[in-house]
Amino acid sequence: MRVSALFLGALLLSLAPAAESCGPGRAYGKRRPPKKLIPLAYKQFSPNVAEKTLGASGRPEGKITRNSERFKELTPNYNTDIIFKDEEDTGADRLMTQRCKDKLNSLAISVMNMWPGVKLRVTEGWDEDGHHSEDSLHYEGRAVDITTSDRDRNKYAMLARLAVEAGFDWVYYESKAHIHCSVKSENSVAAKTGGCFPGESLVSLKDGGTKRMSDVLPGDMVLSSSLDGLGPLTYSPVLSFIDRQPHVNKTFYVINTSDGASISLTAAHLIFVSDCTRNSLRTVFASDVKPGQCVVTSRGGEGTNMAVVSSVKERRSRGLFAPLTQHGSIVVDHVLASCYAALNRPGLAHWVLAPLRLLHSLVPPPQASIVGVHWYPRALQWLGRYLLPDAQFHPLGRRSACLFDL
Repeated sequence: MRVSALFLGALLLSLAPAAESCGPGRAYGKRRPPKKLIPLAYKQFSPNVAEKTLGASGRPEGKITRNSERFKELTPNYNTDIIFKDEEDTGADRLMTQRCKDKLNSLAISVMNMWPGVKLRVTEGWDEDGHHSEDSLHYEGRAVDITTSDRDRNKYAMLARLAVEAGFDWVYYESKAHIHCSVKSENSVAAKTGGCFPGESLVSLKDGGTKRMSDVLPGDMVLSSSLDGLGPLTYSPVLSFIDRQPHVNKTFYVINTSDGASISLTAAHLIFVSDCTRNSLRTVFASDVKPGQCVVTSRGGEGTNMAVVSSVKERRSRGLFAPLTQHGSIVVDHVLASCYAALNRPGLAHWVLAPLRLLHSLVPPPQASIVGVHWYPRALQWLGRYLLPDAQFHPLGRRSACLFDL
């Protein structure tokens, strides 16, 4: 049984990318209009909070020197599509955290697509010489100052916007001569916690009531939506749990909205966000949600609202619960989220978990047997190490026990 299911999962994994482009549902078979990019204004920063706060790149963790234990956290970037100024001639500007490297490499592609023949240029990376303020993230390899290779200052406002779209946690049009970008720490909660809800979270039931996540059972009909979040709200059966650990304590991201909703998720869980229009709805990791973005909320009845994220905070809570619904999404504490985590390809996750959904739609698992990470997605994690690129995973996601729910 386990071997055959793993083989079927591998088969679906190899077929899923092609199937995603032509499968059923509102998100398939249509090409969304290209997103209109709005350049940042001079001295504007995004998100609109201070750099060293939770909603942006987080607190400094201390300088990294070549002799410190943390120096091993830095990795060189030899991307030939990026020009490094390296005025010190030490290679320091090439050293950065893995998260910073991933975002920078993504930005390099965007720059070449936006301006053919032009490359991304890094003027400042890791600082080992004390050229920045005392608590600068340059000392930790978490910040870079960038321009374009042609040094055309007329491009810098759009360059800042491209950096935001590439996923930097904080972008600042700091100077007429460069753009400043920074990222969260690899060692932060944002990079290491997994993809679940706490036990105290509430789901909405078909009978009009609510139930704590810790009390949810396979077969419960809970409020949900379509896999892409664009469909109307509906009720979907809980088939099983991808992960269920009632007695652990974890740090969760608490996302508060302008209409009073508040959802708690671990960093790698996927949630639907937008630029406050339904056409821009997409999934992001909870650790990447920024104040000013919008999430989908349900505040009474079965209709939805686009609610502005007012703040993002941290909180310790008890329990880790990742329910799997038939539709692949779930409304938790009046906010719509995906059932999936770790890999930002919910369509792929949904396809490869099809055998598990089919099995448990026919034979629901006994509640008492659901403890820890389900063996099926754990097996898929092994496959994912070899078949999927690192860039699609949440930071440090490959080190977790489970592919779709850290």
